[in-house]
Amino acid sequence: MTTTETHEAGPQAEPAAHPHAGPHGYSEQKDAHLKRLRRIEGQIRGLQRMVDEDTYCIDVLTQVSASTKALQSFALSLLEEHLRHCVAAAAEEGGTELEAKVAEATAAIGRLLRS
Repeated sequence: MTTTETHEAGPQAEPAAHPHAGPHGYSEQKDAHLKRLRRIEGQIRGLQRMVDEDTYCIDVLTQVSASTKALQSFALSLLEEHLRHCVAAAAEEGGTELEAKVAEATAAIGRLLRS
């Protein structure tokens, strides 16, 4: 997503700066992830159309639920890749890096549960 696209989409939290430059756990699946996100984007655009066309509220809510589930599924996939790649690498290195990665993953899980 470009800076312009992020700005047009509305205010969003800035991603936290991380000392680790890629490749990230999701890098090998990047194309598949982007394809999945484009499908989710299409679902959201469909929601906009539904509201614009005064679609019955229950039908809109059904689509909201489907979109939410798609995002949750994507998030869980990223989390799994983070655990397999970043946390596993930290476990191999040992030291405080593992504790930091586990704390980071735990915080991310907490955010997902609150959403």
